[in-house]
Amino acid sequence: MTKNIIVIAHRGASGERPEHTLASYRLAIEQGADYIEPDLVMTRDGVLIARHENEIGGTTDVARHSEFAARLRTQTIDGEIMTGWFTEDFTLAEIKSLRAHERLPDLRPGNCAFDGQYPVPTFDDIMQLVIEANRARPSAKRIGVYPETKHPAHFAGIGLPQEQAVLDVLERYDYAAEGSPVFIQSFDPVNLRQLRAMTRLPLVQLLEHELGDVREIASYADALGIAKSLADPAGVGAAHAAGLRVHVWTFRAENEFLPDELKARGPPGQHGDLEAEIRRFLERGIDGFFTDFPAIGVRARDAYISAVQPLHQPLTDTNLPGKRLQGR
Repeated sequence: MTKNIIVIAHRGASGERPEHTLASYRLAIEQGADYIEPDLVMTRDGVLIARHENEIGGTTDVARHSEFAARLRTQTIDGEIMTGWFTEDFTLAEIKSLRAHERLPDLRPGNCAFDGQYPVPTFDDIMQLVIEANRARPSAKRIGVYPETKHPAHFAGIGLPQEQAVLDVLERYDYAAEGSPVFIQSFDPVNLRQLRAMTRLPLVQLLEHELGDVREIASYADALGIAKSLADPAGVGAAHAAGLRVHVWTFRAENEFLPDELKARGPPGQHGDLEAEIRRFLERGIDGFFTDFPAIGVRARDAYISAVQPLHQPLTDTNLPGKRLQGR
C-alpha cells in the first residue's frame, strides 16, 4: 500500500556525516528515516562492524597508523583484486583505535569537517543506539534496521561466517522475532538461502545489472533491492507479481548522481532536485528506497503520499461530506 513506503537511510545520513558512523545513524533517526542501513563486515576476532567494504583504507585513517603499515596487502575478493587494509586482519580493539573519514571528499567536503572524530561502530553499538532512540520516543513505532552482509562467501571461506553472528546481535536486542522491523539484504543468494533456513525475518536480494528470475528469487527472499536502472514500471510490476516488495537504491542529491535534467548549475557536488527524482520512482509503485539524504527522502515520500493517498482511501463519512458511501 502507498502509505507503507519506507525510507531507508543509506549508511545513515551519509550525505551529511561520514558514512557508517553513529553520528550518521543518529542524524538519520532524527530526520525520520524508517530504517537505518549498516553494511556489515567482520574483524579477525569475529565481531561485526559497519563498513562499506572490508577494505578500510578509504573510510578510516588506517594509513596514518604506522603500526599497521605492514598489514597493507593485496587479495582477491569475490573475483576482484583489491589492495588495502582489510578488517579481517584487525582485532576489534585495533579497529577501535581508528577514526572514520569521508569516503567521497571531493563531492562532500562538508563531511570532511568530521574526519577523525568518530570511531568505527560495531553492530552492537548501532543496535544500542537504536534501543536508546526507541526509548526516547515510546509512542512511536520502533526504528527499523536493514543490515547488509558484505562478501559473505569471502568471510565464510576464512572461517568468519556472518549469518549466525547477524542473527545473534538482533536477538540480543529483541529484533530477531518475526514481525520485527528488520530486513536482511545481500547480493549473495547462497547467503540468503542459508539465512532463510535460520530466520523468518524478511530477506532482500540485491540486484544491480538484471532482475533475473523473480519467481525463483521469491522462493527464498521477500523483497528485491534493485539499482535505479532496473526499476522501470515493467520491472517493478514483475517483482510485485511474484510477491516481492521493491526497494530501490541509491538516491543522492549531488549532480554527480542525478539525471541531467535534474542537475543544478555548478560542479558535481552541487545539489540538484533529488525530490523530483524520488517522486518519479514513487510513481512507478516502489515500496521503499535508499537515500543518503533521509530528510529529503522523508519529505518527498510524505508529499507523495499526501497527494495520492486520498485516491486509495474508501469513500466514507471521514473523507466525504454528507452520507456515508461504501468504497471498494
